[in-house]
Amino acid sequence: MKFEIVTIFPDFFRGPLDYGIVRRAREAGLIDIGIHDLRAFTHDRHRTVDDRPFGGGEGMVLKPEPIFECLEALAVASREQRLRAGARETVILLSPQGELFTQKVAQSLMSRERVVLICGRYEGVDERVSEFLADRDVSVGDFVLSGGELGAALIVDTMTRLVPGALGNEASSQQESFTAGRAQSRAEGEPPSSTCASGGLLDYPHYTRPAEFRGMPVPEVLVNGNHEEIRRWRRRQALQKTLRNRPDLLQASELSEADRKLLAEIEADSRTQ
Repeated sequence: MKFEIVTIFPDFFRGPLDYGIVRRAREAGLIDIGIHDLRAFTHDRHRTVDDRPFGGGEGMVLKPEPIFECLEALAVASREQRLRAGARETVILLSPQGELFTQKVAQSLMSRERVVLICGRYEGVDERVSEFLADRDVSVGDFVLSGGELGAALIVDTMTRLVPGALGNEASSQQESFTAGRAQSRAEGEPPSSTCASGGLLDYPHYTRPAEFRGMPVPEVLVNGNHEEIRRWRRRQALQKTLRNRPDLLQASELSEADRKLLAEIEADSRTQ
């Protein structure tokens, strides 16, 4: 997979994309990341990328010319051409006005071979970039950042984890928070797995050695060797944590009848406490 990042601060990415899974995926040739300085596509001695908005208002707005010229230099087809030809590339504008970036959005983008990320800055970006160039506007959260660079790094990291071979254990991505889908049913005669896909919920709690640390023991169920009990406990904990911290996720999750019974138990216990 190829990522193209368009920014006025190319040096910003020297750190975030040079560590961990993203670095290993780059070294293994699983992903390729191009960083493109928007100022290289200006034509005045001040390398101007912004201007005041028509109609007045506070702040400056990124101009359309350097952005369009940058994508043309990258041989990115126009949006009309991409739609008509079904091109396996997409252009994303990082903007607070965009749709929320979620794990589901990340998974939907994995069918693309090239993802172009335009980092917004200042008060915004000329609307013609969104209207005629980008396929979608994306926001990484309901808050305002100084620019789209942090958001672009988040998107690259999230999508890299979904690239086959990027993780040491491919199954681990199915057990992380927000990952859609349920755990696959067991084959006949196969012992129950103690792990389960998050199914869009928050992840269950994790513990490691020592079994007791400063008077804080690991829950007994995790060390008794009963995988069915462990699986049920973990699912209950995931449901409980989601209900407490992100109840909105329960509305969008595909809950089984067993999940609903566990939720009823959790709610009943909370009423008696």
